[in-house]
Amino acid sequence: MPSFHLFLFPLLMLLHAAFTAHSHSPLQISEAKQWGSTRRRQQQEQGQCKTGNPIDDCWRCDTEWEANRKRLADCAVGFGRNALGGRDGELYVVTDPNNDDPKNPNPGTLRHAVIQEKPLWIIFDHDMIINLREQLVVNSYKTIDGRGSRVHIAHGACITLYNVSNIIIHNIYIHDCLPAGSTFVWAFPLPYITGDNSDGDGITIYGSRDVWIDHCTLERCSDGLIDITHGSTSITISNNHMLHHNEVMLMGHSDEYVADKNMQVTITFNFFGEGLVQRMPRCRHGYFHIVNNVYSGWEMYAIGGSANPTINSQGNVFVASNDNSTKEVTKREVSDVAEWKNWNWRSDGDLMLNGAFFTASGQEAPESYVRASSMVAKPASILTTTSPSAGALICQRGQQC
Repeated sequence: MPSFHLFLFPLLMLLHAAFTAHSHSPLQISEAKQWGSTRRRQQQEQGQCKTGNPIDDCWRCDTEWEANRKRLADCAVGFGRNALGGRDGELYVVTDPNNDDPKNPNPGTLRHAVIQEKPLWIIFDHDMIINLREQLVVNSYKTIDGRGSRVHIAHGACITLYNVSNIIIHNIYIHDCLPAGSTFVWAFPLPYITGDNSDGDGITIYGSRDVWIDHCTLERCSDGLIDITHGSTSITISNNHMLHHNEVMLMGHSDEYVADKNMQVTITFNFFGEGLVQRMPRCRHGYFHIVNNVYSGWEMYAIGGSANPTINSQGNVFVASNDNSTKEVTKREVSDVAEWKNWNWRSDGDLMLNGAFFTASGQEAPESYVRASSMVAKPASILTTTSPSAGALICQRGQQC
């Protein structure tokens, strides 16, 4: 492991797999979450609950979080901060993980919950693994809240947000997602033919707005972990743990799809963990605030783009791998410097470790990044002096989460 002349690093315990030789065993999700939970319990026992993460500090210190679930809707930050989810609706308890019927959804299943027209705050009455036969097409004003149970969506089709708004997805394990074809499902709540094949994304966000994805763990999907396209905007991706994947996040449908010029996405307090290759994110057009994340190594690059996106990178920790050919954080998907030299990409207050470097371009002045600024960045040092707790949480009733 490289030697850093810093007072840090509780963080290095979690980053160990990204630094050490390939002969060491990687840190698995369960190990990472157990370590994070243990660290937080130690902090709580010492009377230390708040960490400086404004989302977590808004609700995780409340021992009555179960009774106050909907308080979460007031805790979002960034461009997706207005996502209401199902705050103004009733609770819907998912009891049946097994009987997924896309054509005639059964009451008590997740699919039956998400197709309802009215706002709903969806929770789960026990640990479950949900294997979806077709895309889970979610209607507007829904919260999917996995706190209190260990909820996996895995080994089948996964989540699609298609021309909807006000969605919160919180505390779900999403992994091993598979492609699904154009198919008949019951949604909105009418029979609906999914117009496009699903490539096997963990979460597809298509033509949607006011979306917040928080404290999910995502890995090993057939295409992207999170793809945001076709004019989607006002989105926050926060506190997620992503690992074991190639093309992590795509933002923008194509270089020619100019409707994505108004896209605004905040990526904050995420942990980009072991086994990630590229696209954290890969941006086209639009405005992207990448703030207070931890990157523990990448096999190709971390942040990339084409078609002149504005990228505002603030207060992140970038830890390069030991491979000297992958030290650069950034990648432009065009080779002509004259084409990208005026794109506004900046690194402001980022912490570069183990030789990591960020190639900036365009303007440095803050006024050039107004549309790519969505929250006040914390100093990068806050990420090195508190225990990381990204990803799906193990929340016990009657205790701080």
